[in-house]
Amino acid sequence: MQYGAGKHTYELVDGWAKLPQGGSFKDVGGISTDAQDRVYILNRSERPIMVFDREGNLLTGWGEGFFNRAHGSCIGPDNSIYCTDDRDHIVAKFTPEGELLMTLGTRGQPTDTGYTRTFDFWESLGRITRGAPPFNRPTGVALNSTGEIYVADGYGNAQIHKFSHDGKLLFSWGEPGGAPGQFRLPHNIWIDKRDRVWIADRENSRVQIFDTSGKFISEWTDVIRPTDVFVDDDETVYISEFSLRVSIWTVDGQLLARWGNEGNEKEKALFHAPHAVAVDSQRDLYIGEVSLTSAGVDKGSRTIQKFARKT
Repeated sequence: MQYGAGKHTYELVDGWAKLPQGGSFKDVGGISTDAQDRVYILNRSERPIMVFDREGNLLTGWGEGFFNRAHGSCIGPDNSIYCTDDRDHIVAKFTPEGELLMTLGTRGQPTDTGYTRTFDFWESLGRITRGAPPFNRPTGVALNSTGEIYVADGYGNAQIHKFSHDGKLLFSWGEPGGAPGQFRLPHNIWIDKRDRVWIADRENSRVQIFDTSGKFISEWTDVIRPTDVFVDDDETVYISEFSLRVSIWTVDGQLLARWGNEGNEKEKALFHAPHAVAVDSQRDLYIGEVSLTSAGVDKGSRTIQKFARKT
């Protein structure tokens, strides 16, 4: 089946990820692609990092026992992998083979924002009364062109933190709220080739764009609970939305394509909870979901889906 429109028409590659018989990702937190089009999938199975080639063959995996709850990821220019753990309040940097190189934050020690986790998600979010230093349940991570590290500190905080390449905190910005520069769950982060910082401000249903110093530039509001942003080298923008769809835009905000469930029943739904989006050098699209946590549906290998772009 085809999805999208015009130059952004895609074919679903059904069952792309070739897991061992009976294997499952459970939930996909983050997706990163490297220069060789290897796909690094941060997930919540017993093997939290799995690496696949473009054809979906499993190449390697690692990270057993490290994460409390894996959430977001990115890949650096040297192929180092950066991952957030939102329940252990850390960001970790690994080699492509899984050797731990650096940890930001103190494992198991959240900073004080007023946040208290309850069974009611909205009540928990509403208890965030102030921004605080790193970290309280960090969600996303990205690098700029000089290797500086930006972290979206989302579930228990309302700030973006900027670090030097070696992990020194440079500054932070943000506070709870809906005004420009405020956040209600800064869920993930992308830095484009102009070093602009794109934040998926999920519960404000918008994407905010900042300069490298945290100065507000603009916002996009034609999204519903955005979870992740990816901007390719052609400055095409891909946004996954927790509202069960994916949207593709020009960098100036013109909508190019959008697709999702269109009212399908739960059992037949294309998406259950889009959480991460990535694109490879061929402009093929990968969407990862947290379908088990959000919808109680274990999609197995289909927790990540590949959409091959038609030429």
